[in-house]
Amino acid sequence: MAEGEEDLPRDAKIVKSLLKSMGVEDYEPRVIHQFLELWYRYVVDVLTDAQVYSEHAGKQTIDCDDVKLAIQSKVNFSFSQPPPREVLLELARNRNKVPLPKAIPGPGIPLPPEQDTLISTNYQLAIPKKQPVQAMEETEEDEESVEPNSSQEHKTDAPHPTSQRVSFPLTKRSK
Repeated sequence: MAEGEEDLPRDAKIVKSLLKSMGVEDYEPRVIHQFLELWYRYVVDVLTDAQVYSEHAGKQTIDCDDVKLAIQSKVNFSFSQPPPREVLLELARNRNKVPLPKAIPGPGIPLPPEQDTLISTNYQLAIPKKQPVQAMEETEEDEESVEPNSSQEHKTDAPHPTSQRVSFPLTKRSK
């Protein structure tokens, strides 16, 4: 036996011998502990389910049939069989019928279109259209000077900017 192997519990020695029998020579020591934790958790789950089945059947103790039923239910819900090879080949044929888009020759590495990348923008900013502050002040002054009974239409000569700025008021934080 190698050094430290006599310090291992019996279950850890079994895991080690199983790894060796499968041809696994090089592994980290924590792999044994991870396998042990997985096995213990699996056994607890199976025995808990077996206890539920036993109680449902009105029995006082868990018997072999309860454990078999619990294992079978774990296998049915935990492990699934891959689809048959023929099904996978048919899916691949259907998928491969659609040709790939033509690559555009150019300098550097060809990249996919912008809309197909994960770094493309996935949002839009909705900027409300407001009058500039200066134009709003002029409008308020004009409204005060206009007579209420006047039938004249009110027009402002404020320039309409083509680009909009977004600004947020900064608040001072008190300590």
